[in-house]
Amino acid sequence: MESFDDVMAARLPTLLRYAAVLTGDRDLAQDVVQDAMIRAHARWGRIGRMDRPDLYLRRMVLTEYLSLRRRRARRAALDEARRPVEEHGPDHAVGHAERDDLWARMAALPPRQRAVVVLRYYEDLSDVEIADVLRCAVASVRVYRARALAALRLELELEESR
Repeated sequence: MESFDDVMAARLPTLLRYAAVLTGDRDLAQDVVQDAMIRAHARWGRIGRMDRPDLYLRRMVLTEYLSLRRRRARRAALDEARRPVEEHGPDHAVGHAERDDLWARMAALPPRQRAVVVLRYYEDLSDVEIADVLRCAVASVRVYRARALAALRLELELEESR
């Protein structure tokens, strides 16, 4: 069994990136990971004996993100993402603008749909692994993903038709 410090040294950057993608806010991501790792440290004797403690740590981060205590912080981040950006002349960073647009669209998705999209396309997990992380059926993962992608497509089609 690896020590908590060794696992944190190896996995912390990955967990922070994962949380940042989930939350869309680096500061909130750090808070989420910190709170989850405080809980993990207290239970490390049990967690460290698992076959895949990294998946359990991801689940803890996801649970923290989805928790009711974070609802207010997520709403604040969503409101910030939806605020119109002031224009300061021509935007030469098209890639940056597209990424911001994607963040805003992702932020509008319900938390579980966003989590499925992040776990599938950012973390490259299979449906079975995502179902294990979310503690739901594999069919539910597929439904969440289908609804999320349909919502993103619909929003793009509506924007293109304007």
